[in-house]
Amino acid sequence: MIDKISQLINEYYIDPILHDSGYNIVNTVTWAIILGICIFGIVKLLRKMNVNITDRLTASVIPFILAGSSLRVIEDTGVLEPPISYLFITPNIYFLVFLITVIFLIIAKVVSKAANKGFETVFALLGSAWFVVNIAYLLYLEDIVRPWVPIFVIASAGVLLYLIYLIFRRSGSEIFTNRLNLSILGVHLLDASSTFAGVDFLGYYEKHVVPALLIDLTGTALVMYPLKLLIFLPVIYILDTQFEEDEDSKTLKTFLKLVIIMLGLAPACRNTIRMMLGV
Repeated sequence: MIDKISQLINEYYIDPILHDSGYNIVNTVTWAIILGICIFGIVKLLRKMNVNITDRLTASVIPFILAGSSLRVIEDTGVLEPPISYLFITPNIYFLVFLITVIFLIIAKVVSKAANKGFETVFALLGSAWFVVNIAYLLYLEDIVRPWVPIFVIASAGVLLYLIYLIFRRSGSEIFTNRLNLSILGVHLLDASSTFAGVDFLGYYEKHVVPALLIDLTGTALVMYPLKLLIFLPVIYILDTQFEEDEDSKTLKTFLKLVIIMLGLAPACRNTIRMMLGV
């Protein structure tokens, strides 16, 4: 029994990290459950740190998502050797980036108090500096071989997002013309565009279970666009209509939206940088 359990752990959890082979149904469900548990833990931690979860905080976290994604690409270049490289592979990198982000959050609160400025601004500047350092190091390691990739990813996602905005504005919807909700759709359309460019044009492959299955069935990563909309339009609607209006519910709703943005922006940024550098 012990040998079988050990074999299952190695097959579904350890080997995908050691060989960076992607996801399977078992570790996907496991990471999702862990993420759900962590969400409530992080909300409690932020409360203890007297950090209000607002749209402004969400905006200030964006640079850290970009920094974490670019950090992942550094591992993709092969410059890191085991066992250090294992820290930069999912899910380990999420814990690493979270730890670094909390440290910067503490620094931002101390600095902002001394400078009498809003800590979100200081926090965002620290994250932006980290992202710039990562990009500078990546450009030191690799050359830009496909400059068209970020242009394609941003332009295609931007056009689709604008069309969606026009449709819902004309229908009188306030939910799907809200800036934060549009940001959720935007980052996931960026993820879809990066997957489409990588799979259909450049020979990359999808590592996530459900998207990989749908891409195999349809023969194209274009399926990512309707998949994203079919998932996140209902999710946004549920978040904005089914939550109570008390302070705790609003806080949890805002944080859930931040997590959803992270889940779209992180792979979109990593994919785009990788393809641009030819990694």
